Amino acid sequence: MRNQTFAQAPRKERVELKGEIKSVIFNSPDTGYTVLDLQCEDSVFTVVGIFPQVSVGQNVRAEGKFEVKTLYGKQFFADKVWVSQPSKLDGIKKFLSSGLIAGLGPATAEAIVAKFGVDSLEMMKFPFELAKVKGISLKKATEFGMSYVKLQKMQNAIMFLQELGITINMALRIYKVYDLKTEDNVRKNPYMLVDDIDGIGFATADRIAGELGIEKNSDHRISAAIIYILKDAALKAGHNYLPEATLVESTRTLLGGETVVEDSRIQDVIQDLVFLGDLVKYDTGEHTAILLKRNYRTERNIARRLLQLKQQASDFRVDVDYEVGRFEREAGFELHPNQKDAVREAVQNGVHIITGGPGTGKTTIVKCIIRLFKNLGQRVALCAPTGRAAKRLAQATDADAKTIHRLLEMDWKNGEGHFTFDEHCPLPLDAVIVDEVSMVDEFVFNALLNALPKGARLVLVGDKDQLASVGAGNVLNDLIKCGRFSVSYLTQIYRQSEDSKIVPNAHKINRGEMPDLDNKSSDFFFEEKDTGESICATTIALVTKRLPKYLGIQPRDIQVLCPMKRSYAGTVNLNRELQRVINPPSPHKRELKHGDLIFREGDKVMQLQNNYQQEWTQQVGSRTERGTGVFNGDIGTVESINTQIMQFTVRFDDDKVSVYQYSDIDQLTLAYAVTIHKSQGCEFDAVVIALESNYLLQTRNLLYTAVTRAKRLVVLAGSKKTVQRMVRNNETARRYSLLINLIENEARGDDF
Repeated sequence: MRNQTFAQAPRKERVELKGEIKSVIFNSPDTGYTVLDLQCEDSVFTVVGIFPQVSVGQNVRAEGKFEVKTLYGKQFFADKVWVSQPSKLDGIKKFLSSGLIAGLGPATAEAIVAKFGVDSLEMMKFPFELAKVKGISLKKATEFGMSYVKLQKMQNAIMFLQELGITINMALRIYKVYDLKTEDNVRKNPYMLVDDIDGIGFATADRIAGELGIEKNSDHRISAAIIYILKDAALKAGHNYLPEATLVESTRTLLGGETVVEDSRIQDVIQDLVFLGDLVKYDTGEHTAILLKRNYRTERNIARRLLQLKQQASDFRVDVDYEVGRFEREAGFELHPNQKDAVREAVQNGVHIITGGPGTGKTTIVKCIIRLFKNLGQRVALCAPTGRAAKRLAQATDADAKTIHRLLEMDWKNGEGHFTFDEHCPLPLDAVIVDEVSMVDEFVFNALLNALPKGARLVLVGDKDQLASVGAGNVLNDLIKCGRFSVSYLTQIYRQSEDSKIVPNAHKINRGEMPDLDNKSSDFFFEEKDTGESICATTIALVTKRLPKYLGIQPRDIQVLCPMKRSYAGTVNLNRELQRVINPPSPHKRELKHGDLIFREGDKVMQLQNNYQQEWTQQVGSRTERGTGVFNGDIGTVESINTQIMQFTVRFDDDKVSVYQYSDIDQLTLAYAVTIHKSQGCEFDAVVIALESNYLLQTRNLLYTAVTRAKRLVVLAGSKKTVQRMVRNNETARRYSLLINLIENEARGDDF
């Protein structure tokens, strides 16, 4: 009887189920997500979760919780599972004929069980014995045996990892990387996991190492801590390197203090890693920089490629004034003299940078440059770091624009991402224009430079005063500061109407002046609120009632921006409250729960990390395009959820549609409210900025970036003191980068 004892099972407490697999309803080979029926004495339960490869007849012990699903009834969600082989004849027969052992079908399984009985599975390990069964050759017996042993080792490795406190989802990821060497690798050096497995940090590896008895002062532990800190500094703060003194201090703290590991020992391990080629030591003149070899090669290659582009730009004669005049006549307006200068510099230089705030005519210049290049028969491409930025660029210029990844044609082979276009297969282009360069991290920028052919021109467009990229480096500002490339600074404001205050106030903030908060304009408003609770309540009212009525738009078109996540008026709480009002629970809307988050059909969501393997489709007219790659900051809507097989479909704002497995759900978050950092490169009809007081996050460029995300309307919700504090605070967190040093070295021809 199915779910006979469900009423007696505590729904919100952890439960253990033991039984035999009666049927496997669904299994994803890629993610391990499985739906199966488990026979537990007289009852059958539907169990869902991440499983190793399993089949009918195997025994399972599962830990988890019961949940009620609106469409498919009662299910048991398992987060820990242990699998063992069947011991009864019927179970053994079902297992052998399940298809897990390639080439072994029901008839052969029947013959094996008929000969060996309950010892059948043990005999699978001995090909010469197995070959005694009629119809099984020695070759086939060997293949069956190898397949069975591999399956056993996989299941044993998963259970070994679970006993170390690793979730089964993560255990499957580890097994996919290490395969049959999983247990040996983890026992020998669990710190390998930090480098090799996404989602495992030093703390997890260190805990595993402790359980395995590895000494606190082992070289493996110290070197893993050093590399983890360098990677974490790049991921969280954008540093390409750390000063040696900072690295030593951070490593000592992470390892438990000087009583555990002395500074001299850490310095010795750093030197060993330099000797082995894992790290690079570089004297900046200010301090000794320590960086990962990959980071050093990236910045050095950027320096070399940029100077090559500058020196090797193809020389062609063009009357810029004539071409600009043609553009002006077609556009019906005249360019400002410094706009004309920017066009001239872009055409005449191999590398040119155009920087300016909102309304300073960057898009107009780009349109003119495109027209000029095309009139000269030059092949030109436009690109931007994100899908939203590329879409906005295409709309503004009436030209095709792609993400950098799509321009380079990201391909995924053998488990690793590769760009189709690189130094061996350059882009068939004469010029590339990159918008929103402040968002571009060094690794993506390096890939783009590698794909540019000799003689190509590179035009970089961005706002130097916006927040730096989420990834490592500070490309735009470093290239401006180095003084080796031509730069056009745009200061004249063109895009504003008489009663508009978005652009003027953005420039006031950028100059360190208080914006006008008198609420006399039609597009810039201030709501004086002193507490997180009042800011939260006001934000909800603005998004759900007041602004939709004022602008005639849907709440989804209004974006809430916050400096932080964890506060009353932070993204976590605001997303929960806005979801409750904008997209409340409904019997007609399926849901998926992940921790404290609930994803519901119709929810606005954001991708939190680059996933180069994520497949998508896009309808372009009558043609369906297919590709891979969904990127950090992409925003979309949950179109549908299949709770039976735990899949959900997201339609992103550029109309790409992607299907996610439940195991990928941590890549997404609700996006009714997002951090200001995550909004970079985006533009929204209306923006509500929730400014709850936080001294650590109150900086001028943070407020400036938030205000410049809005096209039609901005509302600041907070106190004047908070706005004043942000406007006055022009401190920007320093990013450690060697790019300027390496450009200088390359320009001087130094051997470095």
